[in-house]
Amino acid sequence: MRVLVVGSGGREHAMGRALATTPDIEILAAPGNPGTAQVGRNLPIATDDIAGLVEAARREEVDLVIPGPESPLVAGLTDALADAGIPSCGPTAAAARLEGSKAFTRSLADAAGVPSPVFRVVGTTSEIDDALGSFDSPPVIKADGLAGGKGVFLPDTFDECEEIARGLLAGRLGDAGATVVFEERLVGMEASLFHACRGTEVVALPHAMDHKRLFDADRGPNTGGMGAVSPNPVGDAALEEATRERIVLPALRRLADEGYPFHGFLFSGLMITTARPVLLEFNVRLGDPEAQVVLPRLPDGAFAEVCAWVAGLRADPPEIDLDPRPTCAVVLAAEGYPESPRRGDPITISPGLDTKDRWFVHAGTRLSDGTLVTDGGRVGAVVSRGATAVDARRGAYDGVSLVQWAGMTHRSDIGVSLHG
Repeated sequence: MRVLVVGSGGREHAMGRALATTPDIEILAAPGNPGTAQVGRNLPIATDDIAGLVEAARREEVDLVIPGPESPLVAGLTDALADAGIPSCGPTAAAARLEGSKAFTRSLADAAGVPSPVFRVVGTTSEIDDALGSFDSPPVIKADGLAGGKGVFLPDTFDECEEIARGLLAGRLGDAGATVVFEERLVGMEASLFHACRGTEVVALPHAMDHKRLFDADRGPNTGGMGAVSPNPVGDAALEEATRERIVLPALRRLADEGYPFHGFLFSGLMITTARPVLLEFNVRLGDPEAQVVLPRLPDGAFAEVCAWVAGLRADPPEIDLDPRPTCAVVLAAEGYPESPRRGDPITISPGLDTKDRWFVHAGTRLSDGTLVTDGGRVGAVVSRGATAVDARRGAYDGVSLVQWAGMTHRSDIGVSLHG
């Protein structure tokens, strides 16, 4: 099988590593990074070049395309591949609105009876005061469209809410903020649950917990994710069943009923309150950095089997026996992340970092005249697997000490409040 992975981040390197556990598979990545080049061959095609990706898949006689990020899915990559007769492990543009439009997701979840926070959708500045008046405390503010992880705000006062909403509607994030969603701010433990979906059939993948804030103790601005652990410490069979039956399946059925069956990876971002799991958001792909801790817990060859089933290349859903060993990923970021990350700093990685249970996942890196340098905000992650969650965390931080570049930053408490 020849597979094309679309994307250039840590998630795509993690996908490549998982695919490489399948015998007789050839891996291509577009555009990829130095990590994907270790497990396959990179193609210099941007993720937003839909026509170029389709042409490359046709030229390379690819059997399956696995999109990593959300933007090409929202832009219609799966639709274009289908028109060319090329199987894809991702939803159509219509189904990808689950991530491409937060207002769409809130309306669909409401219609499907999915437990959700109270919300209001605002399209003009004249609606702000009335919308804010419906909340007893400052709500979460979200840009409706894709904003590269920068579209969610957690203001402390109503005045901040108004300022943020006005800024978004005025173009602070371009078209992504042309519509704004206010959501009730919930208290509890967050969880990330993943399902591979084919219409209204699902296969559960390992769950995880992301750490979004930049600084220790969940302080500072939201980021794309500063680390993750799997399994989620609050994840159990009851949570998995409740998520599947009350959140995932109702949403999938509603999409199918409206003519947009979902084929791909569905990320359910949950808040676990004292009463029940509540849907914070859907993403239409594997999370980043959650993929870095989820995929290593699949048995060898399982990820390729799951992707083939989602894309319709095999009839029956695969049965997966998860690796019980916990995993921990600590993201290493560039100076200035998330607002203005510095690029071009040489990276030194000790040869002792990579072992059978610990490795470095490339994200924002590139080769410059043979030297590995930083090339993004989240430069990479050290991932470790251990007999216990404590062992996994210890291994990850031991590995962090073996990576260096000027201005490197990371959180020191990934998983610590959970596992000691």
